[in-house]
Amino acid sequence: MTSSTALKTQSIVPAAGMGARLGADLPKALIPIAGRPLLAHTLDRLREAGVMDEAIIVAPASFRDHVARMLEEAFPGHAFTLADGAEERQASVACGLAALAEDTQLVLIHDAARPFVEPAVIRDGIEAAWRWGGATAATRCVDTILVGDGEGFLEATPDRSRLWACQTPQIFRKEVIVRAHDLAAREGYFATDDATLARRTGTPVKLIESSPANFKITTPNDLAMAQRLLSV
Repeated sequence: MTSSTALKTQSIVPAAGMGARLGADLPKALIPIAGRPLLAHTLDRLREAGVMDEAIIVAPASFRDHVARMLEEAFPGHAFTLADGAEERQASVACGLAALAEDTQLVLIHDAARPFVEPAVIRDGIEAAWRWGGATAATRCVDTILVGDGEGFLEATPDRSRLWACQTPQIFRKEVIVRAHDLAAREGYFATDDATLARRTGTPVKLIESSPANFKITTPNDLAMAQRLLSV
């Protein structure tokens, strides 16, 4: 089998979401945390894992210049590709896929709002994606999950031992994720993550055990926690 170190892996970083829920009027990825934009912290982790070069940053078109300037200031001399995002994450990722290099073999998709991913999780995901076709970071559910009916009553309690909370990065062979997005677009199917799209094509997706520390910054409490952790 080809060694993962010899594979051309290109990262797509969806960063088109606005920071309205965080009380900001700019993209969430540009919100400063511990003196640097959130996106810069996240890219630091990708750089540690060796997958930052040639990364595709999918950002709002109206903030393209802001993002380009931030990247130049934070990572002088590094080559990035900027792609204009869309309102929905799935469409934004599709914009990133359209910007991939011809010789890319693996595609790593990682949320700009997850600045605490461990490089080991990235490396394990690359190995698994090359072997199986797809992989996603995930963490085992420790809480009992309840399924409610349409009126707010308990309907079912799934077996917790089989439940995982989805995270990123999600990594795929290039042909797998391109085919998955093409199929979803043709069928008008929407999902909140790319592993679900890949699995619909019959591709096995390996779960790579991650940590709750790889949380997505969504709420003001998340932002405060990130501020504390990144200020240490």
